[in-house]
Amino acid sequence: MAHYLPPAIMSLFQPRPPIPFKEPVEKRKMYPYSGVAAFVKNLKEYNHPPPEKKETPIERRKKRVAKKKDRHEKRVASQSGRWNPNHPDNINMTKDGFKTLFVGRLSFEITEGDLKQEFEYYGPVVKAHLVTDKDGKSRGYGFVEFEHSRDLKEAYKDADGRKVNKRRILVDVERGRTVKGWKPRRLGGGLGGTRKGGKDVNQRFSGREPPAYGERGGRGGGGGGDRERDRDRGGGRRDRDRDRDRDRDRDRDRDRDRDRDRDRDRRRRRGDEDRGDRESRRRRRDDDDDDEGRSRRRRRRDDDDEDRDRRRRRD
Repeated sequence: MAHYLPPAIMSLFQPRPPIPFKEPVEKRKMYPYSGVAAFVKNLKEYNHPPPEKKETPIERRKKRVAKKKDRHEKRVASQSGRWNPNHPDNINMTKDGFKTLFVGRLSFEITEGDLKQEFEYYGPVVKAHLVTDKDGKSRGYGFVEFEHSRDLKEAYKDADGRKVNKRRILVDVERGRTVKGWKPRRLGGGLGGTRKGGKDVNQRFSGREPPAYGERGGRGGGGGGDRERDRDRGGGRRDRDRDRDRDRDRDRDRDRDRDRDRDRDRRRRRGDEDRGDRESRRRRRDDDDDDEGRSRRRRRRDDDDEDRDRRRRRD
């Protein structure tokens, strides 16, 4: 019947091809194990190259800092050669440098009109100029030219540390055209002390000189001048509020301690009452046990007497 099956079915029953014969693998002869004593002389004769020294992260950081400092010095040197405060192309320059006042730490929202209006309090102002960047935004400082030198002196003495648009300003004379060899801060000069280094070095008060009530601006350190001026206005009220809050906290703690003592006494009285109730119940239970035992013994005695009489009559 198998020959009637179709070839596709018959192929399923065909035997597999024979497995090819493979010659066995010959094991390779390995070198015998030996020590390293025979190679010591080769190590003595070997000329090893000296170790190559690589830069540590600290050295790389110092190198970057030195390179950055060198670039900065070159840039400052190139800009110092081109810097000229008396350049005729400077259209914003005031006419007389000895009547011009430098105003720093201004608010960035203030305008030249606001600056002129603020300093007209000391006398007639010829010109007020705000220094701006390439985009026309204020850089936080400007110059005010007065008509008379006496007005300049009065503003120099009185306007330093004054609040203009919620910021305390710094006032100084213009030194670019009046002091020989003067350079601005961006060229390595200047008198500002707010960017010398860390917090322990930088100036932390408003104005040219430290306030009279502390070398570094009051009790709190940085910005103490502003805080001291504000404290003169409203410090007494804040002290009263602080004392009132402290008294309120003390009264609250005293009430809490009183409530705690009252709860402790209440628990102690309740415990004494519970203890007395337990004692009375125990005494009552003992009395009940005594009555029951007495009646039980009496019944047992009566039963014994009846048994004894019954045996005597039987005998």
